[in-house]
Amino acid sequence: MLWRTKSHHSQASEADASVARTASASQNDPSASADQAAGTAWLAGHLHHLTPEQEEKLVEFKAVCAEREYYTPSVEQDGETKPPSHDDATMLRFLRARRFDVEGAWGQFKDTEEWRKENKIEDLYANIGVDSYEAARRMYPQWTGRRDRRGIPVYVFEIRHLDNKAVAAFNTTATTGIPETHKSSSVPARLLNLFALYENLLNFVMPLCSTLSRPNPETPIVTSTNIVDVSGVGLKQFWNLKSHMQDASVLATAHYPETLDRIFIIGAPGFFPTVWSWIKRWFDPGTTSKIFILSAAEVKPTLTSFMEPSSIPTQYGGELEWQWGDMPNLDEPAKAKLQGIEQTSAEGKKELMKGPMLFKGEHIEVLGSQNGKDRRETIPVPQTETTAESEKAAGDVAVPPHSTQNEKTGIDAVNVNQVETQVATAAV
Repeated sequence: MLWRTKSHHSQASEADASVARTASASQNDPSASADQAAGTAWLAGHLHHLTPEQEEKLVEFKAVCAEREYYTPSVEQDGETKPPSHDDATMLRFLRARRFDVEGAWGQFKDTEEWRKENKIEDLYANIGVDSYEAARRMYPQWTGRRDRRGIPVYVFEIRHLDNKAVAAFNTTATTGIPETHKSSSVPARLLNLFALYENLLNFVMPLCSTLSRPNPETPIVTSTNIVDVSGVGLKQFWNLKSHMQDASVLATAHYPETLDRIFIIGAPGFFPTVWSWIKRWFDPGTTSKIFILSAAEVKPTLTSFMEPSSIPTQYGGELEWQWGDMPNLDEPAKAKLQGIEQTSAEGKKELMKGPMLFKGEHIEVLGSQNGKDRRETIPVPQTETTAESEKAAGDVAVPPHSTQNEKTGIDAVNVNQVETQVATAAV
């Protein structure tokens, strides 16, 4: 099963639906959203920005997951601290998605862990073919290599390139890079490739951005900002792409909750309200409030309120030389960290290595297969003064949300273990 919609999800959705929500994304206020992002209000519910009640909910949630054997707390072993199975930033994503309702978060967390195991997500990402992965990258939102003012990675999704011919070609070639571990999978190859792209967001882009200089280095980056360009797209093309776009939105809602910061829709045609009426059904109310449909006059001022002109592609009024399909055009801090995985393209320019990778703070693990052979390489990351400062501020190098490295929550570790034990005992 790709994603589940069990009773506890239905109950949570009904609860969410009862909360007052914006009727249309076109009515969301970009200026108010920018003001919120400019301060620290957007950090509410994130690591190191929890209320006392939220801290208690985090402890309770981890204890519940541990009692039900879906989470392993950190333990002392042979004089060393063995990290927990999931870091606190990950656990908080599920709690925020369910408004800190522990049982609701547990239901989605359980479904996700079972989905990951059933689909062998880690094996998929480690072994997928580079060419297949690259073909998928060109079909979904792409990282520009830049970040907004808060350090959140900026992705762009240009719809007009995805015509029937492009989608058909992708569906035909999607199976070529599927690893042996997934040859018998009942999941369509196009979705397996999509799963790998989400893993790259969580295991490479976000942890990299977490180590770069930004206003709040104490809190790991766990979201992305997306520019969705729908200009030049007719109603028929929208309809034909319905299932393609729905795949990504449903997957994110089900198994990668709270990984979206904002979506800016630009170039919307006159018939877009019709399209929006069925697109918005894919999202929960919380996600809908993060979507902004911008008029032509609003594009540049809105984007510049969230990101520097150097991080905005030139076609949207900025200074960044980046076009749809390009590899990320890294800023200097990111380039310094990733210089070990730069390669020379066929056009003779330096660009980021293609394919799946893990950013581990002090090193990068190159994964995937190419020409039928596994590629495995560990490349050190140059340690700069900025890196050291970021690590000190965060208490440790930021790590992928599904990694096993612990993160400090501001709660005394001994007290956390005591409370977790008490809650688990009570549950039993």
